[in-house]
Amino acid sequence: MDIATIFGVVCAFGLILLAVKGGGGISAFINIPSLMIVVGGTLGATLISYPLNDVMRVMGIVRNALFQKKNSPQEWIPVFVDFATKARKEGVLSLERAVSKMRDPFLKKGIQMAVDGLEPQSIREILETEIEKIQTRHRLGVDIFASMGAFSPAMGLIGTLIGLVQMLQSMDDPSSIGPSMAVALITTFYGALLANVLFLPISGKLRTRSQEELLVKELMLEGVMAVTKGDNPRIAEQKLHAFLAPKLRKSAFGR
Repeated sequence: MDIATIFGVVCAFGLILLAVKGGGGISAFINIPSLMIVVGGTLGATLISYPLNDVMRVMGIVRNALFQKKNSPQEWIPVFVDFATKARKEGVLSLERAVSKMRDPFLKKGIQMAVDGLEPQSIREILETEIEKIQTRHRLGVDIFASMGAFSPAMGLIGTLIGLVQMLQSMDDPSSIGPSMAVALITTFYGALLANVLFLPISGKLRTRSQEELLVKELMLEGVMAVTKGDNPRIAEQKLHAFLAPKLRKSAFGR
């Protein structure tokens, strides 16, 4: 997990718990019926909105986004410069041995198609389709957690209404007003907490990680095309530097 995620989780939940504890104790904020309304309602509304398989698949996307090592675009540029140099000197077929050592499926697919002699335009079309499908899968995860962030406060409001109705029905029994009022208030708290500290931040993190991965994939696409066309390694490097901020551009040729 990256340091920003760890720091964010500790700050958000830690400071809220400290505030709750300092204001009179955590037990006052624990209410099982309220939790059932918010969590159960949010999960149910999500399953109504999206197929079960999509919801289950999103858990894997979240795990990859939050726990996998970040894929930096600048680390791939020297790789493609080496590929371009070797392909220019020895031909694209010389990269066949390197294909078996590649761990990234997208890169492996692109270089393998180049080695197999596929037309550059066909390679571009296939890899662009692959990028589109990756983007679609990532967008699904972003949308699901954004929807959960919208559902949970609404479920909190429903719980508040339930608590108020129960309270109004038992105004003649003072002992029942307290528990009903607790359900009315704590469900709103749970809904706001889950939405703003869990669901919406995860949606934002997934969106950021998706943009980072798509940038790397687009860089790989241009790198594969440069190798396929037999571009000069200097030209290939300049093309790939366009994907980086100017301060991150470091040339393998000394300038």
